Amino acid sequence: MKVVLLKDIQGLGKEGQVKDVADGYARNLLLPQGLAAPATKGVMKELEIRQAADRKRQAQVDEEMKAVGGKISAGTVTVRSKVGEGGKLYGSITNADVAEAIEQQLGQTVDKRKIEIEEPIRHVGEYKIPIKLSNNVSATVTLVVQGEEGAE
Repeated sequence: MKVVLLKDIQGLGKEGQVKDVADGYARNLLLPQGLAAPATKGVMKELEIRQAADRKRQAQVDEEMKAVGGKISAGTVTVRSKVGEGGKLYGSITNADVAEAIEQQLGQTVDKRKIEIEEPIRHVGEYKIPIKLSNNVSATVTLVVQGEEGAE
């Protein structure tokens, strides 16, 4: 039986996909729980309309994020931290620190979960930090980590 998934189902597929499943699985689980609908012409047409609206909305978000990404990529963010011997930081610079610095210095709000630091920054220097602004738009900010004046 062909069904259109109305919600994400682990092991089966994502919302909006058309899947061919066993009749009993569809009748006894998917349809009664509202997880899927039979793949009729009407449901398929509704699915196409919804997907077109989603694509249009995503394109609009991408355009907005490209403007934000341009500002972020053009800027340099500086973070100061206490430093020990050999330029090693006493703590580390994390996603939250980078997000706060971007907001203060560049005036752009960025969710710390969108900042993709592979491992915490523990040394003074210059780093390129990727930021995933939306599904299709990424930016890279230049982060300069400096030691605080008067630190031992």
